[in-house]
Amino acid sequence: VQLQASGGGLVQAGGSLRLSCSDARRTSSNNGMGWFRQAPGKEREIVATIAWNGGSTIYADSVKGRFTISRDRSKNTVYLQMDSLKPEDTGVYYCAAARGSSTSTRIESYRYWGQGTLVTVSS
Repeated sequence: VQLQASGGGLVQAGGSLRLSCSDARRTSSNNGMGWFRQAPGKEREIVATIAWNGGSTIYADSVKGRFTISRDRSKNTVYLQMDSLKPEDTGVYYCAAARGSSTSTRIESYRYWGQGTLVTVSS
């Protein structure tokens, strides 16, 4: 597994961004996947997670109804559609592949990590 996150940038509050996470080695199609974020001075936290087949998803309460996680297994890519962005969504966003195939909100469940992409939401 070799993850590459992209799609971050600067956006005004209320705007949208779509993050992508591709697996260059194309070996994560049977892994659960997650998006995490880390704001300056804060711990890394779960944003959303999706099972290997896309059949199950879990969201952090802070993003429910605004963010959507999805995956295209044929492209070995996971997406995070972020709408109605708020300044508190600012941070570095990381994608990660879990050791197992199901969803997980626990950071310890994830074995492979991408390099992160910066999202900045201005007020």
